[in-house]
Amino acid sequence: MNEAARQAFSQTNFGTVDTIIVVVYLLLSLVIGLMVKRYAGSMENYIGAGRKVGTWLGVATMTGTELGLVTVMYSAQKGFSGGFAAFHVALIAGAGTLFVGLTGFVVGPLRRMEVLTIPEYYERRFNKPVRVVGAVILVLAGVMNMGLFLKVGSMFIIGITGLPSDGPALQLVMISLLVLVLLYTTLGGMISVVLTDYIQFVVLSFALLLVTAMAIGELGWQHIFDTVRQVHGDAGFDPTMEGTGFGWSYVFWMVIAVGFVGGAVWPTAVSRALAMESEVALRRQYCWSSISFAVRFLIPNFLGICALVFITSSPAGKDLQPLFAPADGSPAVMENLYAMPVFLGRLLPPVLIGIVTAGMIAAFMSTHDSYFLTWSSVITQDIVAPLRKKPFPTKSRVRLTRILIVLMGGYVLYWGLFYKGGEDIWDYMAVTGGIYFTGAFVILMLGIYWKPTSSCGAMLGLLSGLMMLLGLRPIQEATGLRYLGSDGLWVERLTSPQIGLTTVAIAITLAVAGSLLVPDRKDPELGEAASS
Repeated sequence: MNEAARQAFSQTNFGTVDTIIVVVYLLLSLVIGLMVKRYAGSMENYIGAGRKVGTWLGVATMTGTELGLVTVMYSAQKGFSGGFAAFHVALIAGAGTLFVGLTGFVVGPLRRMEVLTIPEYYERRFNKPVRVVGAVILVLAGVMNMGLFLKVGSMFIIGITGLPSDGPALQLVMISLLVLVLLYTTLGGMISVVLTDYIQFVVLSFALLLVTAMAIGELGWQHIFDTVRQVHGDAGFDPTMEGTGFGWSYVFWMVIAVGFVGGAVWPTAVSRALAMESEVALRRQYCWSSISFAVRFLIPNFLGICALVFITSSPAGKDLQPLFAPADGSPAVMENLYAMPVFLGRLLPPVLIGIVTAGMIAAFMSTHDSYFLTWSSVITQDIVAPLRKKPFPTKSRVRLTRILIVLMGGYVLYWGLFYKGGEDIWDYMAVTGGIYFTGAFVILMLGIYWKPTSSCGAMLGLLSGLMMLLGLRPIQEATGLRYLGSDGLWVERLTSPQIGLTTVAIAITLAVAGSLLVPDRKDPELGEAASS
């Protein structure tokens, strides 16, 4: 990057006062972790908050977790690259979550069983091997899924504060954020997660609404729409068109990955459901959360669109165009993930930019703490504990969970520094998450609502999810699913959404066939409970 590009990238309104605001906010989070440590002595309290979470706190903490900084960043990236067509993901997310709330789909029976994790359900419904295998696949997918969270969150801080993007600043920010998250997550468990999620929900909700209003005031509605049409054409408004990387297969894939899985199957959301005080509160929580599940995509999508408009057609952002969208069509110098935070760095005035940054860092922490806690507790509860022949004391379980959180932190740091896949972050997450949820979605749905589902069918369905590894770009290139064409551009034989839809179809086929060919000897334990 030349000097002119560095100067353009580093222009921001973030100053000393904003730094103080961020530091004070982060110190407040650490104090909360220390204060609630004494309440996290049991596994039920540590990973389930004692099942005392009411409806409105549940809505706030679920939104706080799902509206993480990585969500803001990947949604903004989709808005930047896809225009208003990216809104279809938000609409699907809201409709799917509302459906879960109205029907209690999957989460209702799980709450009635009072399980702490989804793999615990696997053992009650099927057997211990299904629980252990399901837990291993879940952890593999979950840890890979969050592998880029740390890097993406740090990129936001680099972009909005104007720190240099081509030096050691990114690595230093990654390490600092990781240490902060590990400290208060290991101290307080789910109790500290719920409390900090609530604070983050309040701060970030108001901040994002204010930022959106300011962006519209700066750019103008008509100018925003005209620029998107000029840059993306009709594909910037129609997600069924292929021009911006969407299309019908992508939309159908989102119906599964976001519409059903995001609320009913994804463990970080389900962990909130299992912490609710009753099934009635759980359903009410999902109904109200459907609004926030849609908004958490819509607003960042729109901010990404505003960043595109600011960079490509606003006089104030024309010095950024060579970095993100060169007029001659040459490759961009900067990753488009930086576009939204760089735009906010110039749009927001001092103090407000500090509050927004603090809220975004809180969003970063709320996602990391929930994910660390979920995956580590699955290892403790569903892999180590079932395989132990001796009793596993509560203190030992909490201690192991805390150790695993630290180890996962080391992995996330390593993966963020060295993975070079090149996919959009949202597409990477859909693929890695699909390793778990393509099989789990099928097994939960069939296991709860179709009595003949057997342990053999469940095992085959879960293992089918491993096919999603073929959706990762490095593996596609290694296997020939992606190859260099004669024009020097990469060509896909199968897109990631097509691989995802195929995997779901295979999981259903194998689960049904395995259940019919190798039935369990006795009727499933959950059949009557699920239908009651």
